[in-house]
Amino acid sequence: MIKRASKHGQFKIQQMAFMLIAVILFFALVGIFVVAFGLSEIKQTANLLEEQNAMLLVSKLANSPEFSCGEAYGGTRINCIDFDKVMMLKQDISKYKGFWGVNNIEIRKILGSEPETPCNLTNYPNCNTLKLLENSSQGYDYSNFVSLCSKQKSPNTGVVYDKCEMAKLIVRYKEKI
Repeated sequence: MIKRASKHGQFKIQQMAFMLIAVILFFALVGIFVVAFGLSEIKQTANLLEEQNAMLLVSKLANSPEFSCGEAYGGTRINCIDFDKVMMLKQDISKYKGFWGVNNIEIRKILGSEPETPCNLTNYPNCNTLKLLENSSQGYDYSNFVSLCSKQKSPNTGVVYDKCEMAKLIVRYKEKI
């Protein structure tokens, strides 16, 4: 009789041990799902903040001292880029790597159906695309319309005048994983 009671007691102890293991595994799995969901939400929030920073940077770049027209074109202007200044900046852009925290910065004149002509010192100002920073990485583009102004010399009279055109300032950043 005593043997039968001890076997029955051992069975109950084993049953209780298996139930405790099952409950612990259940809570561990639930915990893993909660942590995974929380981490994915944190990644989404980080990417959203990065996008917002890129959009703000597009607006701030046009008004930064490296890009802005300042008072060179008859008073201060908002979202005005000095094309002459930016062309000179391109020649020394290596000093600015990582300064703005983006992968690409590009300025495109808004023209009709003219083919894309990259800007360099030999064809300036008869070009329509200036790539300041160039990385081949994929990412998200954010842009803003700006005035692109430069000093031009009239071929007929030789008089220097201000020429302002519509352009798009495009910033690309890489999505963080």
